[in-house]
Amino acid sequence: MPEDLKVLVFDPGARGHVISDAYERSHRVRKIIVAPGNDFIGFYRHKEVVVDENCDLKNLDSMLAIAKKYRPDLIDVAQDDAIASGVGDILREHGFVVFCPSRVAAQIEWDKKWSREFMIRHRIPTPQFNAFSSTRIAERFVDEFYGENPYDARSDALYVKAAGLAEGKGALRATSYQEAVACIRRMSWFGEAGRTFLIERGLSGEEFSYTVMADGTGVYHAFKPAQDYKLALPFDEGDQTGGMGCIARTHVIEPLSRAEIEQELVIKALDGMVAEGRPYIGILYVGGMKVRDESVSSGYKPYCIEFNSRWGDPEAQVVLPGVSNYAELAIATVEGRLGQKVIIEDALYRVCLVGATRGYPRDYHAALGKRIYGLKEAINCPFVEIFGAGIKMEGRKFYTNGGRLFSVVGRGPDLLRAYERALTAMSRIYIEGNNLQWRTDIGWQDRDMLLRSL
Repeated sequence: MPEDLKVLVFDPGARGHVISDAYERSHRVRKIIVAPGNDFIGFYRHKEVVVDENCDLKNLDSMLAIAKKYRPDLIDVAQDDAIASGVGDILREHGFVVFCPSRVAAQIEWDKKWSREFMIRHRIPTPQFNAFSSTRIAERFVDEFYGENPYDARSDALYVKAAGLAEGKGALRATSYQEAVACIRRMSWFGEAGRTFLIERGLSGEEFSYTVMADGTGVYHAFKPAQDYKLALPFDEGDQTGGMGCIARTHVIEPLSRAEIEQELVIKALDGMVAEGRPYIGILYVGGMKVRDESVSSGYKPYCIEFNSRWGDPEAQVVLPGVSNYAELAIATVEGRLGQKVIIEDALYRVCLVGATRGYPRDYHAALGKRIYGLKEAINCPFVEIFGAGIKMEGRKFYTNGGRLFSVVGRGPDLLRAYERALTAMSRIYIEGNNLQWRTDIGWQDRDMLLRSL
């Protein structure tokens, strides 16, 4: 591969922004194209960055046309719909070098029924589940589960999950028969993705995010653990979203060791993929949970809530800015020599606050096209980075153009200072008509732990 690289990133949002930024930091990369991207991605860049909005990530011909237009040396497919479409396979057939798993390997994300069955086959700890394609049969199941008191809230929750891709919003929580039936009926909202759905026994514990890079030869490298916040409102209330914030590093995995997590959730998955003839090459995201278990020495056991075949968003925003050799790692991965590299990442803490349009994830159309003030001032705050998502630029002015708008990321030697810096930058931003919403409690578990230790 040449030393003077041109890289194409397929992603529309803040994840694509931060991935392009990671490539920009490499001395080997001279030009980056992001498709479809967003208007904020090209703002304040040091190298040549092209944003091509004429791209449909659910259309193979559209993505292939973009690749042929720019002829990049490396293509990073970072978005779930694009990966699930099999575009990585098509691009490779046309002679392009592509960093993403094959479609059959990515089934670990785009088919949650298959994924759960895969976990059972390879003894990866996972919640009890049942799969359904009939609303009537599913309702009968939850009727039997909740028994004599179907309308009383219970501590043992059920999760109803669309088996297909649902933009991170397809997992719905219920604590009564009435709620469970409502969740089952909402599966139709997700169209084909919700035609088959799972009903899972809820686990009690702390969730964490664990991301690795694997080259299909049995070699993988793990990035620092993170913790994300999916629900719309503080203290995990409200609707499921694509992600409202994240922290890294996190101490929430303790007293579990990273070795325990990798042995139970990562190594078993990668070995299982090889055993089933679909070696995994690319980014593997593990949505994990630390669950109390007195039968093991640490007192806790790691469970897998989900696998994703790409970076999480906003996990990428708090992990990748600390990695200084991402391009070299991606190249080594596609060339099958990841074992010759190590991840070079800093020891800083990062806190990501996601700014969203008021009303998200429900109806936020009334808040679209509103002027965003203060982004330039926020960018100039020390120890802060901002990654764009649903932002439209007209001249030098910014306007709302989606649900999640931007990620404000503060960094520091400890979590409190990282949070304070992100908070300071977010306080500079205002949306016309008071149409900005964001969570104020991101990282509260680790912050509370730190404050109690002082």
